[in-house]
Amino acid sequence: MQGRKVLLGLVSGFTIGYAAARAYEAWHEMRRPSPARGESAASYGRTRRALEIVDTVHGICGTMMVAYGRIGDLADRATMRAPAWVRPALFVVPLTLCAAALDLPAAFVGDHTLERRYRLTEQSPQAWLSDYAKGALVSTAVTSIGATLLGFAVRRAPRSWPAIAGIGALPLFVIGNLIVPLYVLPLFNQFEPIEGTLERRLRTLASRFGVGDADILKMDMSRQTRKANAFVIGIGRTHRIVLGDTLVDNFPEDETEFVVAHELGHYVSKDVWRLIGLGDLLAAALFFAANAISGPRSSMRDRPIVLARLYATMLIATQVLRPLLFAFTRSRETAADRFAVEATRNPRAGASAFRRLRDRNLAEDEVPRWYEIFFSSHPSLKSRIGALDFQANQPAPSSP
Repeated sequence: MQGRKVLLGLVSGFTIGYAAARAYEAWHEMRRPSPARGESAASYGRTRRALEIVDTVHGICGTMMVAYGRIGDLADRATMRAPAWVRPALFVVPLTLCAAALDLPAAFVGDHTLERRYRLTEQSPQAWLSDYAKGALVSTAVTSIGATLLGFAVRRAPRSWPAIAGIGALPLFVIGNLIVPLYVLPLFNQFEPIEGTLERRLRTLASRFGVGDADILKMDMSRQTRKANAFVIGIGRTHRIVLGDTLVDNFPEDETEFVVAHELGHYVSKDVWRLIGLGDLLAAALFFAANAISGPRSSMRDRPIVLARLYATMLIATQVLRPLLFAFTRSRETAADRFAVEATRNPRAGASAFRRLRDRNLAEDEVPRWYEIFFSSHPSLKSRIGALDFQANQPAPSSP
């Protein structure tokens, strides 16, 4: 018991201390912004990695502080007069909003100040704060729904809830992929169809693979960042390929075509469905692991604090599963690169596009191996560009 108190004290001290340090830094930045630095991918990458690691540890420590500390106990007791079915939402909503407020300085430093220092954004602090507030509200709503459903499963089936939750997670993932493109992303950006010669070129490309009716849209990514990017999202009629205006406006059409061909590779291969399936399997594994480690006693199953402790266990277990998830996503990125080469027959444009993306996004050619294993969803740019250069330099097949 004494060891637990010491550990909880260390966790709480780190959580509060880190939040205070970031709050001071954010306050100083708001009063007197630090000067922009030279564009150095190595420096930016090192700083970004350090922040990502510390923020991950901070998130785990904060969750443990709530799950096993005084704050969680007080919030748990405050819900006890409410009906059992509504207690999870009453528990997580104020805690999630408070966490968003406490995390605001760290997020401001990591997501706005750092980007501004390296000339990667011209977004005003006010616009960034608006996006952060909207994100926090969406996250709170999703968390309250998830907690309510999980609380129902734990309360009604204290022994079999992991199987029920694992099965129930699948339709939730599907619903999320249907809702996000239509209702969530438009809260942050505007989307419009790509037009002109580029649209005809991309539509012709998509038609060759039976997806000529795919939505290919441009979003105003430049309002948040100068980085260029593209992605595929949604399923069914909400499935769409999205290109940032920073990509469309600054890349030649052949390079843009290769990037879209890469995204078409995800679309044609149904990678969103693959990720939904993998996500459901990993969620089920986490549910069973959490139940085995910190499963609720029958006298506690209607207490919201139980959900916080289950979540804390799952959050720690997630770190163990990171290599599996990221190895899978890296394999799908490699497969999409191969698809783009076959679709465009232009690996030279692909290599040029990746170099332009690297320079524009201040991305490193290669990150440390440990970071790639635990944090990288994409293979290194060095390996991807090298593979494309190799294919570009191969002699063309001779005619029979």
